[in-house]
Amino acid sequence: MARRVLVPGRMSELRHTPFEDAQALFAGTLFVSLALILLNQAGLLTGGTAGIAFLLHYATGLSFGSLFFAINLPFYGFAWARMGREFTLKTFAAVSLLALMTEASPRLFAIDRLHPGYAAVLGGLLLGAGVLFLARHRASLGGVGVVSLYLQDRHGWRAGRVQLAIDAVILLLALLVVDPPRVGWSVLAAVVMNLFLAINHRPGRYLAA
Repeated sequence: MARRVLVPGRMSELRHTPFEDAQALFAGTLFVSLALILLNQAGLLTGGTAGIAFLLHYATGLSFGSLFFAINLPFYGFAWARMGREFTLKTFAAVSLLALMTEASPRLFAIDRLHPGYAAVLGGLLLGAGVLFLARHRASLGGVGVVSLYLQDRHGWRAGRVQLAIDAVILLLALLVVDPPRVGWSVLAAVVMNLFLAINHRPGRYLAA
């Protein structure tokens, strides 16, 4: 059960137990891995470092999980300096777990038919929910998530809006390797995800850490 800690200037603050953090990291990365499998099955992509990994995966044929893990490596130094040790270690654990899940999950189930519109909406919601789980337990999926959460904590900029701007650039670059209709569906997925975050992840709404 979460512990209640009094904080000057606030009514109270809930601090998560290690077990609560662990289950949130697992559930969040599981949701995201399912979203990424849906998007990949439909030939779509998303923003953030996962979007960059998708672009390189489609362009080179290299493993998505390996690319995603490698792309996030340069961001850990920034996360350690700006967000602290706990956030960085949780983020490293989430990224590593997600890389493993995306490699293993396709061997555990298969999707015979999937409309790209359905994949975009469901994938976007699953991404948003997974990222929100992680953010509420002081973790992220690295890369753009680290930067957007830092800007939210430091300057009060909503993480969803920051990520939406960055994702727009990544999705424009996707036109170089993905056909326009699939980029359009990918834009829908990114909008669904970031609207979900913009509505549900606001500074001060959720005080547990």
